[in-house]
Amino acid sequence: MLKEECFEFGKITKTHGLNGEVLIFGDVDDLTQYEGLDAVFIERRGNLVPYFLEYLSMHNNRFIAKFEDIETLEDAEALKDAQLYLPLAALPELEEGKFYYHDVVDFTIVDNNLGELGQIKKIYTNSAQDLIEMHYKGKEVLIPISDDIVIKADMEKKQLITNLPDGLIDIYMEE
Repeated sequence: MLKEECFEFGKITKTHGLNGEVLIFGDVDDLTQYEGLDAVFIERRGNLVPYFLEYLSMHNNRFIAKFEDIETLEDAEALKDAQLYLPLAALPELEEGKFYYHDVVDFTIVDNNLGELGQIKKIYTNSAQDLIEMHYKGKEVLIPISDDIVIKADMEKKQLITNLPDGLIDIYMEE
């Protein structure tokens, strides 16, 4: 499985118990949609390797997982901080007008008032507010992701249509 054919599902945050269990932070909207997983992929030496699950159960908005052939605390400790991947096909269907963040990286930002601005370089999701990173006239610009600002994603034209607040771009252009 190639990394480009997958999405980041979550991360092993720590061990749980003494028998090889791990605690997984799932970086997805609805953890319950993934309770029946049989396997996940973990990157090892540049390749995604399947790890088969004995079980995966919900625990306080996280998962407790037990992988086949991971039997001891030491085995589980070796997986700590590992990023977990799933095939893109495992993503749930979205409502009309919604999009997955990974789908719009490299899209062009087109603002209703300012026109074409620049390409999406990255999306940050680990802050209180999800943010789009775009480069405009040589400057990094961060755009908050909200329904008021991000109007729609045009998948055919590879454009993200926005309605940016007045002065947002100007803040980044000041020296």
